[in-house]
Amino acid sequence: MDDPQPLDLDRVARIQADWRRERPDVDITPQGVIGRLHRLAGRLTEELCLVYGRYGLGEGEFDVLCALRRAGEPYERAPGELAAYTMVTTGAITKRVDRLEQAGLVTRRRSGDDQRGRIVALTRPGRELIDHAFTDHMHNERRLLDLLTPTEAEALETLLTTWLARMEDPRPSGDGQRDLSGRPGPTVVPPPGLEPNRR
Repeated sequence: MDDPQPLDLDRVARIQADWRRERPDVDITPQGVIGRLHRLAGRLTEELCLVYGRYGLGEGEFDVLCALRRAGEPYERAPGELAAYTMVTTGAITKRVDRLEQAGLVTRRRSGDDQRGRIVALTRPGRELIDHAFTDHMHNERRLLDLLTPTEAEALETLLTTWLARMEDPRPSGDGQRDLSGRPGPTVVPPPGLEPNRR
């Protein structure tokens, strides 16, 4: 039978309480940070996508239009650049550009330097749409961030900037894996029958 839990515990705290009861041998304190970040990311994405949807855009299409608009005149980039700026594969970019081109928001042409290459550019309707959408997007982000005080928001930005920098520039470890902490990682023992083949 489950132990009664205080009503003021949030969902992550209740999950932690369950794990402390069931696995007292495991340190579950990281869930307090990672679990809440995961839930917060999901909630934020839902709120942000509401604005994208008002303009007939998905999150991916919005990212592509923003990357083109940020480029400055003539508002164009190669697909490889778009993939790098939006952190997706070129295949995913192709699908997004296909949808945007069908909507008349971007065009594609051959690159002057390399006839095999392509250049993606904003159309006038595309620029007008993303300018309006981006303005509403920033108002929406301000609304969400204003749930914190200015001091809290500044402290959070500093922490996230530090953490992200350490995640994106990890120190190399002896086994070739990314060492994100500087501490030796746990030894993983496979279940019987799943030992690696040593041939």
